[in-house]
Amino acid sequence: MEREPIDVVLGVLWREGDGQREILIARRPDDAVLGGLWELPGGKREAGESLEAALVRELREELGVEAAAGPALAPVEHAYDHATVRLHPFGVSRFAGDPLRGAAARWVRLSDLPAYRFPAANGPVLEQIAARLPAWRR
Repeated sequence: MEREPIDVVLGVLWREGDGQREILIARRPDDAVLGGLWELPGGKREAGESLEAALVRELREELGVEAAAGPALAPVEHAYDHATVRLHPFGVSRFAGDPLRGAAARWVRLSDLPAYRFPAANGPVLEQIAARLPAWRR
């Protein structure tokens, strides 16, 4: 039986750092599904919520930042054993607040991302980021 995908919004928070662009990644809690892996901040869209509103809510809840959805990347669908997810990544260059207030988040250069383990669904998203981020403007 095919499962209905769970819509998940992802915020690609980025900044200029040391002459290179960096993105924010967060570590999943060890006791969570896919625990210990790194991810882009975000979460599940609630019923009746737009993708953009879900992103704003999730970034506020997860990181304590106020942000607006920027450019959208192509959605990525992936079937895990436990669920099928449809990831909706959005660029976010303007935000207010300190996203590092949680000890599990850090800024990482694109060139350093291979050193971090991400859930399988994130692979195509990270490829899109690497291709598009250099052209994004504030």
